[in-house]
Amino acid sequence: MKLTIIGCSGSVPGPAAPAPCYLVEADGFRLVLDLGNGALAALQARISAFDIDALAFSHLHPDHCADFSALAVLRRYHPQPPYPPEQRRLPVFGPSDTARRFAAQYAPNDAERQTTDFSTVFDFHPLTGETVQIGPLKVTSALVTHPCEAYGFRIEHDGRSLVYSGDTAACPALDGLSAGVDLLLAEATWTDLPSRPADMHMSGRQAGQTACRAGAGRLMLTHVAPWTDPEVVLAEARGEFDGEVLLAEQGRFYEV
Repeated sequence: MKLTIIGCSGSVPGPAAPAPCYLVEADGFRLVLDLGNGALAALQARISAFDIDALAFSHLHPDHCADFSALAVLRRYHPQPPYPPEQRRLPVFGPSDTARRFAAQYAPNDAERQTTDFSTVFDFHPLTGETVQIGPLKVTSALVTHPCEAYGFRIEHDGRSLVYSGDTAACPALDGLSAGVDLLLAEATWTDLPSRPADMHMSGRQAGQTACRAGAGRLMLTHVAPWTDPEVVLAEARGEFDGEVLLAEQGRFYEV
């Protein structure tokens, strides 16, 4: 598998730094994880938006899904989409109310009876915490700890594995999802302080502890907030995990 970091700024986009979005490729199949503020522009600098084969959303906070509306406009109204109408529906995996929330995000008006019909453009699949086959990828979701319905993903292909934490506090569900994983892409929004809100995000220290408990091969830190010093977060994680620890870098790709 190939992982490309499209955007990795935590909670809000930074200057020239899109919010979370990750491209996972295997056997020519392209799965996009999250599509936060500014991500669609950065993604189109690498691939056509029509070359996405599936989308998966960890949760529906704006920094992880704000650019869905822009993608919807592109796929609904482009005058010459590069495929016939019967092939137009893009599979979208997300929390239970994803279809309704995205319709509301699109800002419907009274003339549309407060609904927007995406059924000709997208094929929505609610996450269940089970394993599904998305193209050549085996994808397992797990409900993690965050103020809303939020999931982490374990993606497996050809004997290799990648876990994306989404947004979460340290929790047993993420530990189980990450057991023995080759690469753990873990959020580390802030530095480790006792004043941090509970059940929301991880620090670098907590991400390192998660990787250690899971026996991960490598740890990559992402979702670092623009006001957080990434070097401090990196040092915290390295103090807890003896394996390789990396900071996700926008625009870089990694083999898993």
